Amino acid sequence: MTRTHANTFAASGILIIAVTLLAWGQPMICTCGYIAPWISSIFHSGNSQHIADWYTLSHILHGVLVTLAGRLFFPQISAPWLLAIAALTGIAWEIVEHTEWVLGAFRATTINQGYYGDSVLNAVMDYIFMLGGFFAARALPTLWVIVLVVVLELTAAIFGRDSMVLSTLMLVYPIEAVNDWQQELNPLR
Repeated sequence: MTRTHANTFAASGILIIAVTLLAWGQPMICTCGYIAPWISSIFHSGNSQHIADWYTLSHILHGVLVTLAGRLFFPQISAPWLLAIAALTGIAWEIVEHTEWVLGAFRATTINQGYYGDSVLNAVMDYIFMLGGFFAARALPTLWVIVLVVVLELTAAIFGRDSMVLSTLMLVYPIEAVNDWQQELNPLR
């Protein structure tokens, strides 16, 4: 795969995600009618509806982890192929995340009990942030990539009360103590 093909495929992800989610009835932007650059609470009604929120860190982490996995486990894979893998997994996640099965699982077992999916804007931005994480990690030495993984996870967990590890844990094996800790900041509690 050439760099041009990989870049074209990665860029097409924006259109694939947007068209799919619009066809499935997700709103283009927050139904509140405005666009915010950052939503600081996972309990805010605009969470996953605007440009960025605490879950943005897990999307950045996704791109970082693709780079790290490529370096550590598949060093023979070329940069264009690794970009294609990052794009494919990013597109797939944004689409699979909006299936009724996944939405139901999130609502049933995680902190996101009122979650009905991202706005198209948020899903596309999550994908773009994932690509940003991929390219940032490609530019960093492996040790700094590992540090970045730890910093992203800890920041999201400590300040946002959710992270890639915590979301996965709560989907696979819900723990009441973790849920209680996450809910401490919930103003609706």
